[in-house]
Amino acid sequence: MSVIEKMSSAEAIALEDKYGAHNYHPLPVVLSKGKGVYVWDVEGKKYYDFLSAYSAVNQGHCHPKIVNAMMEQAQTLTLTSRAFYNDKLGVYEEYVTNYFGFDKVLPMNTGAEAVETALKLCRKWAYEKKGIPENEAQIIVCDGNFHGRTTTIISFSNDENARKNFGPYTEGFIKIPYDDVDALESALKSTKNIAGFLVEPIQGEAGVYVPAEYYLAKAKALCAEHNVLFIADEVQTGIARTGSILAVCGNCTCENACEKQASYVAPDILILGKALSGGAYPVSAVLANDPIMNVIKPGQHGSTFGGNPIAGAVAIAALDVVNEENLSQNARKLGNLFREKIGEFIKTSTIATLVRGKGLLNAIVINDTEESDTAWNICMALRDNGLLAKPTHGNIIRFAPPLVMNEEQLLDCVSIIIKTLKQFE
Repeated sequence: MSVIEKMSSAEAIALEDKYGAHNYHPLPVVLSKGKGVYVWDVEGKKYYDFLSAYSAVNQGHCHPKIVNAMMEQAQTLTLTSRAFYNDKLGVYEEYVTNYFGFDKVLPMNTGAEAVETALKLCRKWAYEKKGIPENEAQIIVCDGNFHGRTTTIISFSNDENARKNFGPYTEGFIKIPYDDVDALESALKSTKNIAGFLVEPIQGEAGVYVPAEYYLAKAKALCAEHNVLFIADEVQTGIARTGSILAVCGNCTCENACEKQASYVAPDILILGKALSGGAYPVSAVLANDPIMNVIKPGQHGSTFGGNPIAGAVAIAALDVVNEENLSQNARKLGNLFREKIGEFIKTSTIATLVRGKGLLNAIVINDTEESDTAWNICMALRDNGLLAKPTHGNIIRFAPPLVMNEEQLLDCVSIIIKTLKQFE
């Protein structure tokens, strides 16, 4: 079949099944167009997108400012590698470091790459600045974490499906329960050579687990007390998703993270990705101040595409959109409304037991076991009713629409979700 010929959903799915590796299990819908909060399948059916490419499309599908920045730069210069300077990278680096309040940025492409970069940076700092003997650094991580699927990352994952038959695993990690300050303090006091603590401010893939109010602040204070780097993985939670520019901002109403805000927990290393480009291009970043970032010297880390001109132009436009369209405030307002309306339904529901989240990163817990297919079946019914979402486990459905959604659209979506859930009671 010629690629220019129109194909059906069944034909498109069959092509992927035949020629693509089976490393994903997508919801059976074939999308061909997106605009704002909507996507359309190849047959022309319109849906609300309630996943946002796992929070990469916070600014909405095909935002004109972001797309125009990408197109304009693509017609001028796409890639130089870091063998040479380009006229876009420094501009972007100045912009993004000022935006988030750090001295320096190390640009990469994907979230997993950024996590790997942060781990390398943390270890090198530990050996050269903290004085930990080489190859003995330990990094504390949390049970239920999701930081990607590279070999190092799966070494400290709880997801056996991602781990099994991919060993041997990388050593140097200590797992503790999430949202447990006492466990963190015990690990810091009882274990030598701790270099860093890697944590998601909200565990998204695990089911949108929001920690206790002061967990992050207490964790950061403990890390500072023990001279351990606090590493915040905001690949999914960052860029306005939870109602502030970063989830570590707590309940602040400002748009840019800075240490002057009382509720801001300042990471020593900040990891960003996904919505850093508005979903238009692979862009990720690791930010830190000079005493940490300056341990990296030429030739010790890099990427052919990391810091390319298109990435810089797209990221600047994507961050501009967040401020210009007040996406943090909108996520905060609509998130409260979503949990309020779904919470009212749950009071009398027999299928849904809990709604939780922050901003427009939310989850509904279904009254069934994790081994069940109930959540999947509900997502199939949601698809039929014009809304796309995906389970994180057999009994949890994550809901994360683009942050450009308005109140009328959100209430329409709430009606679709409630109507669909009632079909399963």
